[in-house]
Amino acid sequence: MSVAADFEALYGAAPDGVWAAPGRVNLIGEYTDFNDGFVLPLALPHTTVAAVSRRDDGVLRLHSADIDGGIVQLGTDSLEPLSGGGWAAYPAGVVWALREAGHQVTGADIHLTSTVPTGAGLSSSAALEVVTALALNDLFGLGLSRPGLARLAQRAENAFVGVPCGVMDQMASACAEEGHALHLDTRDLSYRQVPFDLAREGLRLLVVDTRVKHALGDGAYAERRAGCEAGARALGARALRDVSAAHLPESLARLGDETILRYVRHVVTDNARVERTIALLDAGDTRAVGPVLTEGHASLRDDLRVSCPELDLVVEAANAAGALGARMTGGGFGGSAVVLVDTDRADEVAAAVGKAFAEAGYATPGIFPAVPSAGARRL
Repeated sequence: MSVAADFEALYGAAPDGVWAAPGRVNLIGEYTDFNDGFVLPLALPHTTVAAVSRRDDGVLRLHSADIDGGIVQLGTDSLEPLSGGGWAAYPAGVVWALREAGHQVTGADIHLTSTVPTGAGLSSSAALEVVTALALNDLFGLGLSRPGLARLAQRAENAFVGVPCGVMDQMASACAEEGHALHLDTRDLSYRQVPFDLAREGLRLLVVDTRVKHALGDGAYAERRAGCEAGARALGARALRDVSAAHLPESLARLGDETILRYVRHVVTDNARVERTIALLDAGDTRAVGPVLTEGHASLRDDLRVSCPELDLVVEAANAAGALGARMTGGGFGGSAVVLVDTDRADEVAAAVGKAFAEAGYATPGIFPAVPSAGARRL
């Protein structure tokens, strides 16, 4: 059955419309978005799809085809941050954020299904938030821009769900274009669509889902965000985005805390890696991006310390098998890595990663090509 037919079976009438929003993978620029820095994500073909109808009686009904359980019913007037919990907190948080911003969202019936892998660091939560925000924007005629929707979706995750994420994931889901990567300045949300036609250059970007999520990651993200903010304060900077890479050694010499020093070094050098990657893509030298990815992984592993044995093994095995470069992507402690590889070596590299995982006694990883895809849209 289609998502619209499933909606009608659940709620007794056809939906007012169907919308989709993609997950994303980040090519380069990790833990930079909450430091007002630069990122370079691309949307995946995997999407969260929502069939939605407007209501005007203050009732919000939510249902997911992918999670056991019935319809979750809430009142729009009684939504409170961190109430309810679970998957329903994400769409409910979007309704809360819209209403808190003064938008008269008076209820909805929503049925959701998704092909975005959960727990893989591919932003399934952002896809869920953005598809809800876009549908409600259309149905209630709110007139919000794509960056505006992304900001509200981020606020839902920060203030309602309680995850202190930056805005990259929501912006990628809302604003990405097919065949492009999104060069985003997270300070002012200005962005540029960068052509990223891998097939034309005989290249492929593989996503390797390690299928693991280590519990250490639960509080580690917030701890690193706090450490980065402490580093910016110690350097008298508005944010680490304002710390010059050219004068990084002098800045680091002013930091007494070794942990904060490492965090600052990662963020400043990763912002520089985004700029190097953009320059290479603009020059048509995508192959040269590979070593920048591997360099970024070393920084995430050694300075930020958010990698794990499974992610490190992906990078080591892929590069040993002839990949151009690889790195973990997303928050770390599990999730996924990206591997840049010549198309004619892709199967060989993927097999080498799978073999290395089997020999290490790890679960079989999920491996698929990242095809730069369209952002959120009405279907």
